[in-house]
Amino acid sequence: MKQLIFATNNKHKVQEVRAALQGHVEVVSLAEAGLSGEIPETADTLQGNALQKAQWVWERTHTDCFADDTGLEVDALDGAPGVYSARYAGEHCSFDDNIDKLLDALQGKTDRKADFRTVICLIESQSRKDEDSTTPRLCDFTTQFFEGRVDGQILTERHGAEGFGYDPVFMPDRFAVSFAEMPLDVKNSISHRGLAVAKLKEYLEAQ
Repeated sequence: MKQLIFATNNKHKVQEVRAALQGHVEVVSLAEAGLSGEIPETADTLQGNALQKAQWVWERTHTDCFADDTGLEVDALDGAPGVYSARYAGEHCSFDDNIDKLLDALQGKTDRKADFRTVICLIESQSRKDEDSTTPRLCDFTTQFFEGRVDGQILTERHGAEGFGYDPVFMPDRFAVSFAEMPLDVKNSISHRGLAVAKLKEYLEAQ
């Protein structure tokens, strides 16, 4: 079975992705791969951050890996928090801090439309034979990107205890419950990350 290092130690993300790729790919977290340290996340796009995080892993392991970056884009806030969703309330903030700031920013606003987007960057190692050697060596990599999006509404208060991040206040279109009120398998089938992972899975199965 193909093994991929997932550039995260977020146990909720690892759980979701493992459930989606079960039986097809062995997903290894950073800690399980023996990696530690701060991963840079300084790009101004989701794709840029996903690439940056995946490169950080590949440069240290030369092992196939992937990373994701997710943004919550709220119409009434001109697309904020967007690429800064994880640190919307400041560096080292908690999920609750971010939700509190979001709900405060939307006080009195009737337009609560929003979307969640996830971009996954997959890095696969390439090998090349030197002219004076018959032994292949890892020297480069290829990248593939997979994107998922789900539209919905920001609720006025938290609902549900499952999931993580903004899940308690995000209600996807055509549903009457938040992500945090859904069983994991249901959420994975419709969520931004679930849709991006499904595209990753389809790509891997086609190889």
